[in-house]
Amino acid sequence: MTRYNTNLAAEFYVLSMLHRLGIDASLTLGNKKAVDIVVAYEDGTLSTIEVKGLEKRYDWPADNIKEFEKSRHFYVLVSFEGKIEDPLTPPNAWIIPANKLAQFRKQYKTRIVISNSLVRSQGEQFKNNWKIITSP
Repeated sequence: MTRYNTNLAAEFYVLSMLHRLGIDASLTLGNKKAVDIVVAYEDGTLSTIEVKGLEKRYDWPADNIKEFEKSRHFYVLVSFEGKIEDPLTPPNAWIIPANKLAQFRKQYKTRIVISNSLVRSQGEQFKNNWKIITSP
């Protein structure tokens, strides 16, 4: 499976979950985009979501992450746990507000990542917690 397909699978997974929870969400189009999904709430407010998808338990690439302050911008980190080709195994997802993401960021000499091990050990409150997005 290509990296592009993994990201598409992750984006459509997140979109599907939001629609299952009754949220009005739309996928944005394009390959080089900063926002993957836009959420429109009944009160007229909007939220934006960036989805980062991984086939296995690696760190999420974060060189292109710029938003760490916005309160209505979210990152959904999806891990298919090495079972992306098994449709009976759901992925794990961590729904993290942009202003909470920096604590999971690691910088190396040549790249920046969101640490999978830090998210798993210190981000339990975000794991599959879709209510973070569903409440405006």
